[in-house]
Amino acid sequence: MSERYCVLGNPVAHSKSPLIHQAFAAQTGQLLEYTAELAPLDGFEAAWRAFCESGGRGANVTVPFKQEAFALCDTLSERARRAGAVNTLINGQNGRIYGDNTDGIGLLRDLTAHDVALAGKRVLVLGAGGAVRGALAPLLAERPDELLIINRTGAKAEALARDFADVGAVRGGSYDALEGTFDLVINATSASLSGELPPLPEGLFTPGGVAYDMMYGVEPTVFLQWAKTQKAATVDGLGMLVEQAAEAFFLWRNVRPETVPVRALLRETLTR
Repeated sequence: MSERYCVLGNPVAHSKSPLIHQAFAAQTGQLLEYTAELAPLDGFEAAWRAFCESGGRGANVTVPFKQEAFALCDTLSERARRAGAVNTLINGQNGRIYGDNTDGIGLLRDLTAHDVALAGKRVLVLGAGGAVRGALAPLLAERPDELLIINRTGAKAEALARDFADVGAVRGGSYDALEGTFDLVINATSASLSGELPPLPEGLFTPGGVAYDMMYGVEPTVFLQWAKTQKAATVDGLGMLVEQAAEAFFLWRNVRPETVPVRALLRETLTR
């Protein structure tokens, strides 16, 4: 009998998670069912518990419920605790709820897959929301020379930097504080969703610098299009999506799937 998993979100119909996890299951010979489940904006916990009562063993959690998922867990991984958010839930055999956050490790593995080294480098992160909070500890663990968080509300970036100062060299500020050049610039803002470009200066990248956008689409985002005019190499967030899903699959099934063929499958579905 197959076990049930899902992605919980609102909206959720657009999610690629069912395609990704079904591909992982077929590749690894795991018998499971994976669906996209719409949770009411005011009813996330009820939706999760109803899913568990129907035989659900685990879920991915997407916007806007990652903080709510964090709050209902009995046990949290260290990376979830650091992130203050949960994107992977496990319905334990003892009825306890285990929460993890695989976003940061997904980003790091995607950067590694694209041969982007962080040790000794200057890294700029745009945005100070939940995606950044989940990514900071894994990024800082790679020992960049400096990590700068820039946000429209500089105080929010500064507070986030203070929260992670024990992990590595990190500081925060507003766009007005942006100066110098960077080896890696990560766009974690929602600007790409609305086709907007953050207020970035010319000459932001070192020679051979890399621009990474956590968003992805059929066409490069506005940020990546701009980065190309700055002679930067560009990477979108499709690989991060696959890698964070692979980590969740491993947590659920104790089997680590191959991500390269699933990346290719997902890219193909975007260009059809």
